[in-house]
Amino acid sequence: MSVTFNHTIIAARDREESARFFRQLLELPAAPSWGVFTNIQLTDGVLLQFAEPPVEIQMQHYAFLVDDDLFDRAYARLCEQGIEHWADPQMRRPGETNTEHGGRGVYFKDPAGHAIELITRPYL
Repeated sequence: MSVTFNHTIIAARDREESARFFRQLLELPAAPSWGVFTNIQLTDGVLLQFAEPPVEIQMQHYAFLVDDDLFDRAYARLCEQGIEHWADPQMRRPGETNTEHGGRGVYFKDPAGHAIELITRPYL
């Protein structure tokens, strides 16, 4: 059997808010949820499970590879909602996108403070 990525748990202050943020941004349908998890499923089947841990949330980095059309729509939503964003992970180029690795990219934070990256071309 080959190895594929199946799921991850993403810490959230409000699991419903975080799941809704990603569903709207990435244009994903609702997925079945259970127990302490509010879930969304990516088009490749990977499950993102949002949960509210009883500890301080440490920032993590999550990068999503999207096509050019979705990037345009998602970036427009970030701008319309006034979400601060940067062209670089060091947050030195605010309000911009980048053209690294032959595509485009943008960095921003989700409702829980995680560093999120959208890219249109994979690094490798």
